[in-house]
Amino acid sequence: MWYFAWILGLPLAVTFAVLNAMWFEMMEDRAAARQDTDSA
Repeated sequence: MWYFAWILGLPLAVTFAVLNAMWFEMMEDRAAARQDTDSA
């Protein structure tokens, strides 16, 4: 039954990693846009 944890856990971990990367990119873009407007 341990394989159920792997079947459920691996996609969950991958989904979390992808969402975390998307959030990081969004925050990075927002900071860059804010820096562009401040320097203009």
